[in-house]
Amino acid sequence: MDKRIIGVDVARAFAVIGMIIVNFKMVFGHEGQSLFRTFSNIFDGKAAATFVVLAGIGLAFMTNSSIKQNNVLKLKRAKIKILKRALFLFIIGLSYIFIWPADILHFYGIYMLATLFFIKRAPKIALRFALVLIFIYPILMLFFNYDTNWDFSTYSYHNFWRLKDFFINLLYNGFHPVIPWLAFMLIGLWFGKQNLNNDNFLKKVLWGSLSIFIVIQLASKLSIDLLSENNESIANELSQVLGPSPMPPLPIYMLSGSSIALFIISICILISRKFNNNIIIIALTKTGQLALTFYVAHVIIGMGLVQVFSTTELGMFSLNFSLVYALVFSLLCVIFAIIWTKYKKSGPLEWIMRKLTE
Repeated sequence: MDKRIIGVDVARAFAVIGMIIVNFKMVFGHEGQSLFRTFSNIFDGKAAATFVVLAGIGLAFMTNSSIKQNNVLKLKRAKIKILKRALFLFIIGLSYIFIWPADILHFYGIYMLATLFFIKRAPKIALRFALVLIFIYPILMLFFNYDTNWDFSTYSYHNFWRLKDFFINLLYNGFHPVIPWLAFMLIGLWFGKQNLNNDNFLKKVLWGSLSIFIVIQLASKLSIDLLSENNESIANELSQVLGPSPMPPLPIYMLSGSSIALFIISICILISRKFNNNIIIIALTKTGQLALTFYVAHVIIGMGLVQVFSTTELGMFSLNFSLVYALVFSLLCVIFAIIWTKYKKSGPLEWIMRKLTE
């Protein structure tokens, strides 16, 4: 395994905190002051995309040394470990789908399985296939109805457990469908196979990805404004196709999500390398190392506590509550990580995963 790059853990901490903010807003309520709404909207789709890109980087780190050494046995062991972890995450994700339909972990497991086919291939192959996935998706939408089984008024998916519809959800129209979301993990695999100790490379990726993100955002907004001619109804319809919304995951979303993920990860690596002894960097590093635990905890504990102790119906809370609660819960996660890692090397769920998959 490659020497640990703490900036990757810092980026993972930001990704999981961003997902907590997005998911709490979706579950508890999203109506509120425009300033808070603007702040919370920053994370929509981007935190989850970053989370998956980071997973691809992790897979690269697990296999880079064995590939460089041409150690067939070591690579085989790494692939078996990835296979087991993919199965573990798939089962964990499905185990609480009844209380959290927007789970990403069971999708995550399938991304990992698919990424195994690209582990030994040249990094550019993974990158090219990622682009194919991104641009083939709108073509698929011409032939298959994206709205199949969906009730978007409640974000509920009918017939989820029926075999055919389960695979439609998994591959095409779920919250994070394999086509095209697998592209995020493949982009992470490509990035993780590069020399991440080279600051010049990281700076090129940082400025290049930021430029792509800004251009895409501006092009999206300008095209919607021009085509809608200030008609709000038309603008809302156009934003489904030309906007950066993650549902459906069209190329504008996928490219903007990929670019902002690479920007966040690159800047986290560069800053963490320069300030590796900073107390905030250390705290975020420890938080990122427990990202899987915190992802599951924010569903089971974070959402569960409100359901048990509050009489307010889910979805009826103010955005202020959703945002403040998300930030408080995230802060508690950071504090927990600092204390836990004084005594243990890995988080509770990470420890279980390693015990079952080593």
